Amino acid sequence: MPENKTKNGWWLATALSIGVVAAYTILRKQRLEYDFQNKVVLITGGSRGLGLVLARRLADEGARIAICARNSEELKRAKEDLENRGAEVFEFVCDVRNQSEVEQMVEAVCNHYGQIDVLVNNAGVIQVGPLEVQTQRDFEDAMAIHFWGAFYTMQAVLPEMKKRGEGRIVNVSSIGGKIAVPHLAPYCASKFALVGLSGAMRVELAKDNIFITTVCPGLMRTGSHVNAVFKGQNEKEFAWFSIGNALPVSSISAENAADQIVEATGRGDAELIISVQAKLAAKANALLPELTAEISEMVNRILPAAGGIGEEHALGKDSTSFISPSFLTALADKESYQNNELETGEQLI
Repeated sequence: MPENKTKNGWWLATALSIGVVAAYTILRKQRLEYDFQNKVVLITGGSRGLGLVLARRLADEGARIAICARNSEELKRAKEDLENRGAEVFEFVCDVRNQSEVEQMVEAVCNHYGQIDVLVNNAGVIQVGPLEVQTQRDFEDAMAIHFWGAFYTMQAVLPEMKKRGEGRIVNVSSIGGKIAVPHLAPYCASKFALVGLSGAMRVELAKDNIFITTVCPGLMRTGSHVNAVFKGQNEKEFAWFSIGNALPVSSISAENAADQIVEATGRGDAELIISVQAKLAAKANALLPELTAEISEMVNRILPAAGGIGEEHALGKDSTSFISPSFLTALADKESYQNNELETGEQLI
């Protein structure tokens, strides 16, 4: 009798396993058939950097593009860039930290295109400097954009996606949302929060055929270093940050990253970690958290100490030195012009 129960248990477990695999295979096949042609894609922070590169890439797939940002002039330049490439574009000035503005934007996009098929939460801010010069306001700003901004936009698009029974959402976090990076405390704290929010919403929305992909890129050559915020010894902070973002050994191109994001979105993947370096770092942190922490502690010791402009803010393009820009940052500096981070004719000196 016990032997029969054991056999029945094995048969039941086997049947359940086959059922789970079959269900997963069917679901996976449905996701792989996702086509961006004529889909409406809303990209926050779409006026420059990775957001603009993603807009170009998705336009190439036949998507209809909506972009938002706080700066109207940047939006106009981005729209012109995209339209010159044959894209259909709708732009809207919006600060994602403001829930009412987000709701107005989503309503405007839906009124213009009829619906929103794909949401890409890409808007972001980076404040670079030692913990001593990071203020509570810096943490609040980072959370307002990375966490609450993403939450507001998701809440705004979900009712219509649920009604249609389909949707894709991409939340662009960072390897800094997986591993604590020295001199990026507000950024990391908010990106960690976004990873948690994104994962939690994915598991509850999959039943509605809405798939959320959490993207955690490593260093990318988007050109965004010129508009990042630097504190403390801002010139030294900008130097190490811009060099890391520029060297091929430590970073990848924005176009490479965009290709991976579009493919992962089409598949409905749960998570995408971009770059070999970022993947190795994430695995090392998961398997050897003590060692990873000690390495980060050693890195922190060689980074610039507090001082300089202290708690004041300076953009990267206002924090240059003889080290940066230089031949070491040439690849990333080039992207600053290509990806609308700098105006045509604006000099990075």
